[in-house]
Amino acid sequence: MNDVFIAGIGMTPVGEHWDKSLANLSARAILDAIKDAGGIKPQALYVGNLLASTVSRQANLGTLIAENAGLTHIETFTVEAGEASGAAALHVAYQAVKSERVDTALVVGVEKVTDMVGPSIDYAIAQTMDYDFEVTQGLTPAAQAALLMARYMDEFQAERDSFSALPLLAHANAAGNPFAMYRQAIDLETYCAAPALSSPLNLFDAAPYADGAAALLLVNNKQLISKSPVRIAASNVVVDALALHDRQDPLSFRAATLSTYKALAQADLEWNAIDLFELWDAYSIYGVLTLEACGLAPRGDGWRWIQENDLTPKGGIPLLTMGGNKARGFPLGAAGVYQAAEAVLQLRLDAGQNQVPDARRAMVQAMGGPASTVVTHIFTKD
Repeated sequence: MNDVFIAGIGMTPVGEHWDKSLANLSARAILDAIKDAGGIKPQALYVGNLLASTVSRQANLGTLIAENAGLTHIETFTVEAGEASGAAALHVAYQAVKSERVDTALVVGVEKVTDMVGPSIDYAIAQTMDYDFEVTQGLTPAAQAALLMARYMDEFQAERDSFSALPLLAHANAAGNPFAMYRQAIDLETYCAAPALSSPLNLFDAAPYADGAAALLLVNNKQLISKSPVRIAASNVVVDALALHDRQDPLSFRAATLSTYKALAQADLEWNAIDLFELWDAYSIYGVLTLEACGLAPRGDGWRWIQENDLTPKGGIPLLTMGGNKARGFPLGAAGVYQAAEAVLQLRLDAGQNQVPDARRAMVQAMGGPASTVVTHIFTKD
């Protein structure tokens, strides 16, 4: 059986990298991943990116990045799936190694948000939405999330400050992540005092856009030299209608439901076997809806469930163990690769003060839009 393993990881700190290019950031992550894997060289490179062709005015990223990292004459191209582009690139690499087309494949997720400033960046990111029926009406991703939050609060009588639990958890965990953008915990008073972003959404309900690059080196059984391999036990992609008005129930993240249970079935696991869950917290309402969609919390009760459970790294169901998108920073198309690399650190027992005790199985889920595209992976330490 041709298993697929993550043999090496590399990350740059998430932040505002004004002095670095897409190629610079990518090369740092790639070279670190190759070194971490013991010098194994990839036969293919798959790039996850959302904004480069618009914001950085650079297409054909695969060739640019491969050349700059010294990887010549290999298969390479860019994968785009909205904010889940990096996770989708990992899925493509997994398929390439699993099918034995290649023995080694490298994934890099990279984003350079600071190549554009001002309102134009919001317009560029809005490309992930339905242009004809949402963007032309002035809707932005933040405004869309605010509409979902307002409807959720009305329909399920959720308290406004109950959405604080995930941002507070994320910031507490990011304090122990050397790659995080915001390494400082916040309290409920700070959360409640934050300015409105798009009412009822406030500034702490939204993950901050940032620059960054993260890389993973995948190998098969024949190439495996690591003494502590992390196996990819499941990988899938599921989509839903792009525009919210085309869904029967906008508060049901149906693609997340399907993707989660497909992954559990592929890995032959139940939820109680998962030691940590890196969910998608682009907005706090997304986290609540994800917990309900994945079957961890009853519908309409996700906000209470968060308050009633210990979600810290030492708790019963650890979430956002390295700060999530909210506090690690949200490098959009690269975020899914950061999630995966952070999960690998947990399974290697290398997560420092954020370590989940005896972590052996991790679920990682990335989204493009409000669960318009959902990519789920399960990693195991066999």
